[in-house]
Amino acid sequence: MATEEEELAVARANSEGEDDSSLNKEAVEKKDQRKEKRKKRLLKEAEKADRRGVCYLSRVPPHMDPLKLRQILSQYGEIQRLYLTPEDPAAQVRRKKSGGFRGQEFSEGWVEFTDKKVAKRVARMLNGEQIGGRKRSSFYYDLWNIKYLSKFKWDNLTEEIAYKNAIREQKLALELSAAKRERDFYLSKVDQSKALSKIEERLKKKQKVDVLPKVMRQFPQKKPVVNETGENKAQLSRDILAGVFGGSS
Repeated sequence: MATEEEELAVARANSEGEDDSSLNKEAVEKKDQRKEKRKKRLLKEAEKADRRGVCYLSRVPPHMDPLKLRQILSQYGEIQRLYLTPEDPAAQVRRKKSGGFRGQEFSEGWVEFTDKKVAKRVARMLNGEQIGGRKRSSFYYDLWNIKYLSKFKWDNLTEEIAYKNAIREQKLALELSAAKRERDFYLSKVDQSKALSKIEERLKKKQKVDVLPKVMRQFPQKKPVVNETGENKAQLSRDILAGVFGGSS
């Protein structure tokens, strides 16, 4: 027979188990609700993104920045996002050295309109036309170079930018590793040269180098024979004269 205390303990355990199971069910239900809300939100965003249109600018006029570009194009339709590619740093340095514009310029750009129909209309209407505005503006006489990108989404652009950044980082890492190898090789050669020079110094100290006296080589020379030849020549001339004149002089 179970005592009253045991029965109470069993009842308490059963009630705690029921409470835990109810709490678990509520947590699971809340998690499912959050997933469902997130899914609906993502679907709505996907629908909105599908209705958007992207235009490409193959050339950005000088002195035009993202703020000014948004201000001009917003007159034709609502803009979600835009991105301008900064110019090559080497070109910027050359321009500054030659005394040109010292600010930031851009080479190309992308503009995302909320409605793809508006994007198509803007590209068709502005491409090849004068930008205009105030006549004193620095890009008053510039022309629009804009084209609508069919079936192109902003995610494609971000993926392309991320891919280019990854390639650039990979190239930079390779260049850094190559420079590090060259530096290590140079330092190892320097250490090796120092070690060899120290070894040579120790060997010179240990070995006593005897300095040999300078040897002067002497070569025997013959005496001059000028007198003997002179006497022979004189005797020969007297003999010839005696033969010619028949007597000795």
